[in-house]
Amino acid sequence: MAMNLSIGKPWITTALVTVAAAGALAGAAAHAADAYPNKTVRLVVPYGTGGGSDILARQIGAGLAPIWGQGVAVENKAGASGNIGSQDVVRAPGDGYTLLLQNSTMVSNLGLTGKLPYDAEKDLTPIMILGVTPIALAAHPSVKISNVKELIAIAKAKPDSLSYGSCGIGTPQHFVMELVKQKAGITATHAGYKGCAPALQDVLGGQVPLAIVSANLVAPYAKSGRLKAVGVSTAQRYALMPDTPTFEEQGLKPFDFSIWYALMGPAKLPADVVAKITADVTKVLADPKVQENLSNAGVEVTKGSAQDLTKLIKEDTARYMQLAKSANIQAE
Repeated sequence: MAMNLSIGKPWITTALVTVAAAGALAGAAAHAADAYPNKTVRLVVPYGTGGGSDILARQIGAGLAPIWGQGVAVENKAGASGNIGSQDVVRAPGDGYTLLLQNSTMVSNLGLTGKLPYDAEKDLTPIMILGVTPIALAAHPSVKISNVKELIAIAKAKPDSLSYGSCGIGTPQHFVMELVKQKAGITATHAGYKGCAPALQDVLGGQVPLAIVSANLVAPYAKSGRLKAVGVSTAQRYALMPDTPTFEEQGLKPFDFSIWYALMGPAKLPADVVAKITADVTKVLADPKVQENLSNAGVEVTKGSAQDLTKLIKEDTARYMQLAKSANIQAE
């Protein structure tokens, strides 16, 4: 009877095998997630060494290695305003072994040109927001501009007499100053430098009266009196410049702009891998020593989920596009 049943209803055996195979696959998938990572993880920084993104990546990598028991190889792939490194990640498998530490240059580029060589929404998986760098407007002491009120007074008393240096055409710093000009109702001629450092050096030397750069670069000179800090771009005051009011405090409302840093991966990154990366990176960034190191480098740790990052990218892209149009900011 048993033999006849087996021959007459082969689907029973087949079904049992299918169920067993499905169970084995599910178990293997769960085991794979539990085992992640089981080899070195690449963390691509699409910018040069020494900047906020690079320092942040190296702090995260150093903190993750003992948690994961695996190395984290930070790779700087600079070029094309971050597009070369980003495309490298876009082309990588979505298995969690290639990650991207991107910053808001990605959306400022999109706002400026209207396109990227990849689709940030479809080709990348958002993981988390990591931190921000405020932007500050600095003035040479000879200009006698210490705040927004004095900036407006001088700009209106001598129209078209003011100029300012930024970290480059189309950079977040450039966009922030154009927003200051719009909200304050003033004019000032833009001089785009090849990076923040030369703009800072020229305002220190008095070759340019104003410069809009990353706030951490201004902080030591504002403290020593070699520069005057006119205002900060974030809604909250900057920890390294607690005596400098924000632009919003000085009447330019609403105003909350910063350079943000985020962790991303290739498209279709598994949700359990995203969750593990988020949890472990959060542990690293909670370390007071890591926070101190990052703050000294100009990065303030900020919490933000994948959903927060998705929203931020969409909102900032719209803001940059609107500003590029209204201020007539064009790519070089």
